[in-house]
Amino acid sequence: MKVIIAIVVIILLTILIVWLIDKFVPKKAKPIINVLLWVLIIFLGYKTYMSVYKEIQFNQLKVERYKVVIDQLIDIRDSQLAYKEVNGEYAGNFDKLVRFIDTAKVPITQRRDVTVLDEEATRRFGGVEMFKTEVVIDTLSYYSVKDSLFDGTNRYKTMMNLTVGDKSAKIKLKADKIDDIPVFEASIAKELILSDQEKYLIEKEKQVVSVDGVNGSMLKVGSLEEVNTTGNWPKNYIKSQ
Repeated sequence: MKVIIAIVVIILLTILIVWLIDKFVPKKAKPIINVLLWVLIIFLGYKTYMSVYKEIQFNQLKVERYKVVIDQLIDIRDSQLAYKEVNGEYAGNFDKLVRFIDTAKVPITQRRDVTVLDEEATRRFGGVEMFKTEVVIDTLSYYSVKDSLFDGTNRYKTMMNLTVGDKSAKIKLKADKIDDIPVFEASIAKELILSDQEKYLIEKEKQVVSVDGVNGSMLKVGSLEEVNTTGNWPKNYIKSQ
């Protein structure tokens, strides 16, 4: 924005100079000077237009790339939730997570209440039969994590790889505990997603604080600082869900 304002100011000053020349410069010198100044005005106008156009293009590209990465982060989150359901904690690296998805079968259970003889209470009441209710969990069957989350495809094997921007980069995955409660965080820096774009646009994007934008310098899901499994993006960025 500062660049655009500066260019607009220069254009206005140039127009003022043209007017002053028209009023005070001798007629013989006017044509050459006027041509040079109008060339400068056209050039600065073009630079202003391109500055605005580049930002519009950047914002469109940014949204599309974020959607791709967010889909991958959602896959990672869903995989982590399935891992925790079986193991009671989150995977601290992708090797563990991928091996789990390859082989894991998650039980489908049913809870039911049953009435049974309470032997201790029966003894206390001199042989009078007393009963109590207990919760029984029955395992009905099992489902494949791979089939359930990924429809039998192998995309989970590459969900950690960045497929836009810096394609040599990978999403980072960490797991920990907060007061004995398992937490995880998967993240990737914006500058890696947008690595082939103008540096000043990337720096501006890293400073975003907005209700309809991705705040901060990275895309992430989960947190190592608080217990949550949400992402730091607004709903309009979600493509597949």
